[in-house]
Amino acid sequence: MKILICGKGGCGKSTIVALLAKEIAVRENKVLVIDSDESNIGLHSRLGMQKPEDFMNYFGGKKVLFEKTRELKDKWRLDDLPRDYLTEKGNIQLLSMGKIYQFGEGCACPINALSSKFLEILDLGDEEFLIADTDAGIEHFGRGVEKGADILFVVIDPSRESILLAEKVSELGRQVNKPVYYILNRIADQETEEFLLNSIDREKVIAIIPENKEVFISGLAGNEFNMDVEGISEIADMLESKKRARVKAE
Repeated sequence: MKILICGKGGCGKSTIVALLAKEIAVRENKVLVIDSDESNIGLHSRLGMQKPEDFMNYFGGKKVLFEKTRELKDKWRLDDLPRDYLTEKGNIQLLSMGKIYQFGEGCACPINALSSKFLEILDLGDEEFLIADTDAGIEHFGRGVEKGADILFVVIDPSRESILLAEKVSELGRQVNKPVYYILNRIADQETEEFLLNSIDREKVIAIIPENKEVFISGLAGNEFNMDVEGISEIADMLESKKRARVKAE
């Protein structure tokens, strides 16, 4: 199953990705984490892993990515991934599509194009999951990254921008025929929770993650996340349930 995590900048996408990947991996599943955010450089530390070399370099670098991406047609499996561009820890593998490093080097469009094609051609087994951490906002929709995903999660923090973005992602999800679910994040009190639930389609909410000082301090220090966080196991339960239903249907 391929899961795509999106939301506005600073809402906690990378935190949710890391926590969810660890929870799913503990359940004896293989998890490929895709870092497709060209500006966030901290996901690997949350997973307790080394930063892998940019996957775009496997194809010759950013300048030739558009051309090389168009040449990708055959299906890939996890075992086909080049080991020199992966870091691994237990049942988790981390693949970083690419980053922006220099002033004036150009936009991240080629990186998003690679992410889009890769999600489309990757063929996963029954006990394998892909979790993709996207860049902030909705540019990845414009590049078609969601086309290869099975399910879309929107992380919503207590902000008006998150509420509006969730509505937009739901609209875009309908256009590409992908299910969209919401994760409320950093909820400090009942009043905030109720306000958000009354501001969005609450039927789409699959988890409510409370504000967590341990997560905040660990992220601030660049340490690995090794804590249990309320709401994460519920998301993993939902995904495993959908996986079982799909396998049964097949």
